[in-house]
Amino acid sequence: MQQRFNLLESPTAAKVAKRFYSTSQALDGSTLPKTVRELVEVRVSQINGCGFCLDFHTKEAAAAGETPLRLNLVAAWRESSVFTEAERAALALAEEGTRVADAHGGVSDETWAEVRKHYDDDEVGALVCVIALINASTRMNVIVRNPGGSYEPSMLAALQG
Repeated sequence: MQQRFNLLESPTAAKVAKRFYSTSQALDGSTLPKTVRELVEVRVSQINGCGFCLDFHTKEAAAAGETPLRLNLVAAWRESSVFTEAERAALALAEEGTRVADAHGGVSDETWAEVRKHYDDDEVGALVCVIALINASTRMNVIVRNPGGSYEPSMLAALQG
């Protein structure tokens, strides 16, 4: 795949990318478990077909201790026994929140009830923000055909500032 455009070479897009990355860093202070965040980011990246984000988040998750088994089964989480009920609720919310155009009702009441059963207000807020941010990231990268395969853990830390 040939990259169409490097967003970081555009002065305006580079400013947005830095702010976007800083915004995502605010989620680090949340009580939402890092493993849940990474699983959600991997699943949304899969749904949206973003090679760069999938490369980024699988490597970051592995560097943080996530197992290859669980990472390999994210796409088939419903048919897998390795995810907790709380993780399943988050993955369902991620899917429904990503595929809002596919469903007239958006996120179902059943999924919302499961999420509320497992997560407190801060965690729910963080989860909603994670889903929104990764959807925006995947869309930017898909538009410019930013390829996956060359990401190294912590590579984007240079965007902090």
